[in-house]
Amino acid sequence: MALKPRILIVEDESGIADTLQYVLATDGFAPVWASTAEDAIAQFTAERPALAVLDVGLPDMNGFELFRRLQALPGGNQVPMLFLTARSDEIDRVVGLELGADDYIAKPFSPRELVARVRTILRRSARQAAESTTPPTAPPTPAMPAIAVWALDEERHQIRFYGKALELSRYEYGVLRLLVQKPGRVFTRDELLLKVWGDANDSFDRTVDAHIKTLRAKLKLIAPGLEPIRTLRGSGYALSEELPATPA
Repeated sequence: MALKPRILIVEDESGIADTLQYVLATDGFAPVWASTAEDAIAQFTAERPALAVLDVGLPDMNGFELFRRLQALPGGNQVPMLFLTARSDEIDRVVGLELGADDYIAKPFSPRELVARVRTILRRSARQAAESTTPPTAPPTPAMPAIAVWALDEERHQIRFYGKALELSRYEYGVLRLLVQKPGRVFTRDELLLKVWGDANDSFDRTVDAHIKTLRAKLKLIAPGLEPIRTLRGSGYALSEELPATPA
């Protein structure tokens, strides 16, 4: 018999935790509950879950800091994570996505909606894992793309801009990798969602915009006078083909 996917719920409100445990258990998952960040780290270390649901407002540690701690544990960066919070401010959503979280849901929420998102994230992660272990059927793409100011190292999941390595979350890397490989080519939001996240639905309607925003901020730290990523209103995003040989 196949083991049920273990879902770690980190939530200090027992009523919400009980509801989530019930709906996840009835939907074929094996939920476990941690009411504090300390307990979450201990449970994560004892047995790595298939996915973690993290409340941002924990009593002993900010949920964003807990995310960083869990990611630093052995195998932690392979575990999908979803933020759960009472705050719906855009800045919180952007911070969570910039860290590399897989999704973000604000209270009050439908427990069934959260279960649906958990299933979507796990399907996407399984698909990405399968693709990463499948032997290539074609020659690997060149390490250096056409534009000299960019250097793409797919083995290290690293992109250099004017010789400087960018600190990117996994989804920032995925978006910029597509743009760098085909400069000038316009990618719609749905295309980016499908190619990077493996999904294109309303649950992730602002995800691409948030990642483009953080990518632009990181690129401006290296070349403040340039706009490498162009927005084509009503169409999508593209990488500029007219960047100078050296940053402005």
